Amino acid sequence: MGLKIGSGSQNSIMFGCPHPNEPIGTMLLEHFTRSLAENEELRREIDYSFYIVKVWDVDGYVRNEGWIKGPYTLYNYSRNFYRPVSYKQVDWTFPIDYKNYHFHDTMPETKAMQNLIDEVKPTFTYALHNAGFGGTYFYVSEDYPDLYPSLYDATFRMGIPLHLGEPEDPALKVLAPAVLLAEGIAAGYDYLEKFGEEHPEKVIKSGTCSDDYSKERYGTFTFLTELPYFYDPRIADQSPSEKLRGDAMVEGLEWIKNSNAEIMRVFEKTKPHMAEDNLYMLAILGDNVCEDGMDAQIKMAKEDPAFRVKATKAQEFDSLWCTKFYRLLALGMLIRAHEEELEKEQSIEAREALEWGKEEAERMHSELEEFLEENLNYSVIPIKTLVNIQLECGIKTALYIHEINSKTK
Repeated sequence: MGLKIGSGSQNSIMFGCPHPNEPIGTMLLEHFTRSLAENEELRREIDYSFYIVKVWDVDGYVRNEGWIKGPYTLYNYSRNFYRPVSYKQVDWTFPIDYKNYHFHDTMPETKAMQNLIDEVKPTFTYALHNAGFGGTYFYVSEDYPDLYPSLYDATFRMGIPLHLGEPEDPALKVLAPAVLLAEGIAAGYDYLEKFGEEHPEKVIKSGTCSDDYSKERYGTFTFLTELPYFYDPRIADQSPSEKLRGDAMVEGLEWIKNSNAEIMRVFEKTKPHMAEDNLYMLAILGDNVCEDGMDAQIKMAKEDPAFRVKATKAQEFDSLWCTKFYRLLALGMLIRAHEEELEKEQSIEAREALEWGKEEAERMHSELEEFLEENLNYSVIPIKTLVNIQLECGIKTALYIHEINSKTK
């Protein structure tokens, strides 16, 4: 179900919950759609026809309902968290043919968005993603340096730092502090090739994304404002650390490998008693403990000159601590994978194995959660603050792109 508001000279698509654990945009759209509908002057000033989908992944959203209204704690968030495996993510199953990689297993929700993009040919899309931990950062599908100071101002005035650690994917291109180039699956393929992966097509499992699809066909500018629920001021510390950037990254990856082994130890005993379509299990095995591509990342960390320099404290913090936060989310899903099977009728043997697995998952989750509580200096950001930043950045960027497109016509 979508909305169309306004009859401006350019078309825009805005969508919330492209990942179901990212609901800030849904609240932004609740406010923004009412304002647009009630305020003719606002519609005239912005001069877009807005096509709006408030919640793109509805089924996944329901699986996150346990934390969305609080309390906003590491425990409650991670214990009720769900994010689907990459090949079941609505924003990452757009069709793609690139070199030896071919993906056409498009989800119905993705196909509906694809059809909307084809119909309206937007000049501006606001993809309402958000992060979990860190600081504010942005994605743009084209580099416009004059735009970025106004985006920084929006987050600084609300007291939220920029995310100045590592990019969330090593294939990403950094355009400016906390500004990343939004690219599709081709960039990931080329990165894997560059750092020694002989068959990138065997590593990549998803399709491309909406911004890649829309830009390739219609020249659409897509924008994202990534905001966290929790932040630690160390994510913005640009002073030098004692570690080389690559060494900090490898240390973080080695910790993840050890954690992966612990998770797989549990699955070795309990996976035979789980349904093949257990969504929590698929997410963990497909994305969280899958080490495909990790060798390329380690090679980059050890050989690329950009990583053989002192890490900033923000980069060190990202490699060593943000990774642990996101691992807590995987452990929460590991518990839920077992809980889902225990709700079904099971044999005595299966129930014993699943109960053991749930206890092991709870133990690992509890130990890591207590460790993070002791070692992180985090704050919880009020939801209203996050919505305000995301809305202000979106309007500023929409007006900027509108002006550029008006000049080129």
